[in-house]
Order: sequence, then C-alpha cells, then structure tokens
Amino acid sequence: MATTKPPAAPAGCVLAFDFGTRRIGVAVGDTSVALAHPLATIAAEKNDQRFAAIRGLINEWKPALLIVGLPVHADGTEHDMTSRARRFARQLEGRFGLPVVLVDERFTTHAASTALNEARLKKREHQAVRDQIAAQLTLQAYLDERAAATRAT
Repeated sequence: MATTKPPAAPAGCVLAFDFGTRRIGVAVGDTSVALAHPLATIAAEKNDQRFAAIRGLINEWKPALLIVGLPVHADGTEHDMTSRARRFARQLEGRFGLPVVLVDERFTTHAASTALNEARLKKREHQAVRDQIAAQLTLQAYLDERAAATRAT
C-alpha cells in the first residue's frame, strides 16, 4: 500500500530500497511488466559509501522512480526507523533528483525470512539476501497497486 504517491508516477524502471542502519536491500522492477526482482545489498557503514553504491545502481539502471520502504509498527504507528527511512528518502530525492515514493513495508522482512526458511537456505546465508527480498516485496506491492489502479480507470 503506497503511503505517498506522486501525481502521475513515471513509467519505466524502478529501484526500491529496504533501508536499514547496517544494510540497505535493493530491488529492481519495471512498471511495464509489473514484476520486481532482488538486486543488491549495500552493506557499507558510511553514508558516502552507501550513496556512492546507490549512484552506481542509478547510473546502471536509469530508474524513473525510487521506492523506499516505510517501516511502521503493526498497527501503523511510526517509530524511530520510520523517521530514519523518511530522511533517507529525502536524501535520495535531493541527491539524485528523482521522484521518491514511500511504501508501507510492514512485515516484509519477516516475509522475506519466511521465504528463505522455506527455500531451506542456511541462516548465515539469509543476511546476504533477506534485505533484497524485503525490497522486492515492497516494490512488488507498489507495482501491484499501480497495476490495479490502472485497471480500475
């Protein structure tokens, strides 16, 4: 479910971010096929390294839109990471000049962990891809909502 929507979301490639203080999961998708894929995990600790990695992905994929997962409690109330994710979204918009949409990411990390357990991945292998899959789930939710809204009009 999108929390904030631009007036007219651009068509094309979309990058999504599952923001964390230790890692940022990244997924890629395209509005024309409405399908998201895990892409990368950025594990750099320093902001300049994180944004350099993001710049590389933006230069490679040339997205029309960026999605940032907005973490909230199960009841929808905000917490410390909510404000951090909002700040990260503002920084992306300011640094790269691309539209950024915040999307409710409740339960995506849990769902990603469950999927990895079902795939019988070893626990130590989860960390490498869990955040990418959480970003993929967030992006897929956005793409599904966008496709449903398009069909309804």
